[in-house]
Amino acid sequence: MNETTKTYARVQRVRTACALAIGAAAFACPTWALAQTSVTLYGVMDLFGEYRSAGYASGGKMKALSSGGTNTSRWGLRGQEDLGGGLKAIFQLESEIGADVGAAGGSFWGRQANVGLEGSLGRLIAGRSYSTTYDFMLPFDPMGYAPIYSWATSAGATGSRKDGMVTGISNLVKYRGEFGGFRVGASYGFGETTNTSDAATMVLAGSYTTGGFSAALTAEQINGLTVATGRDRTRAYHAGVSYGVGDVKLFGAARQYEKSFAAGGADNESRTYWVGASYKPMAPLTLTLAVYKQNIASRNVPTTVNDPLLISFRSRYALSKRTDLYAVLGHAKGKDGSLVGLSRDDAGFGSKQSGLAVGMQHRF
Repeated sequence: MNETTKTYARVQRVRTACALAIGAAAFACPTWALAQTSVTLYGVMDLFGEYRSAGYASGGKMKALSSGGTNTSRWGLRGQEDLGGGLKAIFQLESEIGADVGAAGGSFWGRQANVGLEGSLGRLIAGRSYSTTYDFMLPFDPMGYAPIYSWATSAGATGSRKDGMVTGISNLVKYRGEFGGFRVGASYGFGETTNTSDAATMVLAGSYTTGGFSAALTAEQINGLTVATGRDRTRAYHAGVSYGVGDVKLFGAARQYEKSFAAGGADNESRTYWVGASYKPMAPLTLTLAVYKQNIASRNVPTTVNDPLLISFRSRYALSKRTDLYAVLGHAKGKDGSLVGLSRDDAGFGSKQSGLAVGMQHRF
């Protein structure tokens, strides 16, 4: 064997030894760490074309391509680490996407930015997240809090009289626990002002599920800022029930809304009701009908915003587990000529408004 051959053999032995050492190290350490930690990238892309009567202040009809028909377009990261003994460290970051224009919606991590712990006694997180009211009442909206043609989170009256639920909360501590068929939840948002109770948000909730039946109750309070005469205060109470049997599911819910003003004047009060049903005539197709009714009042002072009504119908067809096509019809009407809008975030430009939306959603 010449010197060149001997040198080559030594190099090969060194390479083999290095490969075995690296493989052993990878088996001993990184594989264990990866098995105990996971991070998931997820999201929803939802775009729809819409025709809407009375869609502009001038009274003209609206034709548009928009983001977020059945669900808000979004992307996010969530992860967990196994700490042992059934306890996990968890985190979530989530950002809204304006998919029609390719822009971020609001604050970059405005939907979710939190960290916490989860175990047999429940889940506790801190940061920014949805309120407990939002979490517990979501299953009782037939339209699933759809950005268009649902008034479950806030109704379609114009001006300041949306009279809805608190949805996202910053500076939040939130707990949720599940014990058999019972679920309990609470959230507290720190106002972070010189007065520790100013601008604070408090929510309590409970629900029960057995078989196809579910019911939930929630109570929330939002404090204003202290002034010489006191502090504004908003309270809302929700109740919801649902029952599913076979391919049919029925929904019903109500909200009592109260807002008092420290500076005096008319306090606001309203009741919002909604009922609906979903039906799956075949596996890929889901048909949903929902009716929302709001009764508005201002104590001791007449109001020009009176009792709007919304009727929505949606057909949703699943092309796969991740991709859906949908079409939604909606009609909203205000009483006594008051203005209404079909969707929770839109102003109304007429006493009635009709719309048709056709879209596609993909989840990843």
